[in-house]
Amino acid sequence: MKITKALFMTSNADYKKCPAPTCPEYAFIGRSNVGKSSLINTLCNNSSLAKTSATPGKTQLINHFNINDSWYLVDLPGYGYARTSKSIRGEFARIITSYIENRENLTCLFVLVDSRHAPQKIDREFMAYLATNGIPFVIVMTKIDKLSKKALAENVQVYKDIMLEEWEELPPMFFTSSLHKSGTEEILDFIEETNNIIKNEK
Repeated sequence: MKITKALFMTSNADYKKCPAPTCPEYAFIGRSNVGKSSLINTLCNNSSLAKTSATPGKTQLINHFNINDSWYLVDLPGYGYARTSKSIRGEFARIITSYIENRENLTCLFVLVDSRHAPQKIDREFMAYLATNGIPFVIVMTKIDKLSKKALAENVQVYKDIMLEEWEELPPMFFTSSLHKSGTEEILDFIEETNNIIKNEK
């Protein structure tokens, strides 16, 4: 898939005010500073589409983008930023969970994790929450350019081994670098294939 149109639509704190659920929707989420906005901009080949910042926690609302007039890309608030006040973290959690649990056209959630780290408790708990609620998701490992091929392979194996202590099988995994644009084609192909399945089921 090639993205020829990526248009910002709206930002909301309330899922009920999101655009009409007329097409498939793919949302991106992860701990603050995991590289979410950079990945979104790389996918859409637009360096200023999603807000990036050296300060974690920049995304604070549900941000919708119209992609090729055929699907929505959603940039969700990051979670787990320790320097955010408890009340703000609680508000972020409310925004995220109400959207995830109620957005009827949410097709898949892309959960971003830093490839340099073993599975973090907050990520594991979030994925368990998704599974409990029957939310389809995939795992996206970011910043793979920060590691050698050998170190990446070792980290990925450790990650899988730890996750498989709790899961019978893992969801699809993608490996990305916004710097080198690695993994973007695979993600877009996955979205295109999923959209085609949805069309054929109608």
